[in-house]
Amino acid sequence: MHRLHRDPAPPAGLGNYRHGQNAWSNTCPTPDERKAIWGKLDAMQGERCAYCEGPMGIGNRHIEHFRQRDRYPQGTFDWPNLFGSCNRPGTCGDHKDKCGHYPHADLIKPDAEDPEAFIVFTPTGAIRPRAGLSPHDQHRAKETIRILGLDGALNQIRRTEVSGYIQTAEVFAEMAESFSEAEWLPLLQEEIQNIAHLPFATAIKHVLTRQSETV
Repeated sequence: MHRLHRDPAPPAGLGNYRHGQNAWSNTCPTPDERKAIWGKLDAMQGERCAYCEGPMGIGNRHIEHFRQRDRYPQGTFDWPNLFGSCNRPGTCGDHKDKCGHYPHADLIKPDAEDPEAFIVFTPTGAIRPRAGLSPHDQHRAKETIRILGLDGALNQIRRTEVSGYIQTAEVFAEMAESFSEAEWLPLLQEEIQNIAHLPFATAIKHVLTRQSETV
């Protein structure tokens, strides 16, 4: 989960619908309008789930309402309320819609704030709140992890994805002890840029930068 940057202009056709006049269904929005929505979501998310950063493809994704339609119907056609989520059972949007009632303000919204300020990934694939958070922010971090089911079945998947970078992180740690920052930091930054498009890129980034060691 990482910071997303949303194009403020809504997808074509979405503005044609209004809560109370239209209902979200298999035909509303239309297939062409859904294609336009996915175009904007993919541009924002890089064809990765907004929550777990796992890869999405046809048949493994759905348009996700951040605030659920049954609890916040006025946001049904609200562009800032829409994300792309994977269809993995027991995590992300699937888990969020089945976990029961919660105050919506507890959930970190990745296009409005930086999730990395709240959470950190470890080399084991685990996710946990960052150290030093205020009690309020620690509560939000824990609730986001719980509500989205980010700590569980995803851990082994993330562990597999980050395992190949643990040795690279050790190499950079050794370089930091032997060379000036001006010599090794640009190489680390280049490595982070190279993995930015990958699934679970934030978990890889945290391993490369050894962020969990400060937790």
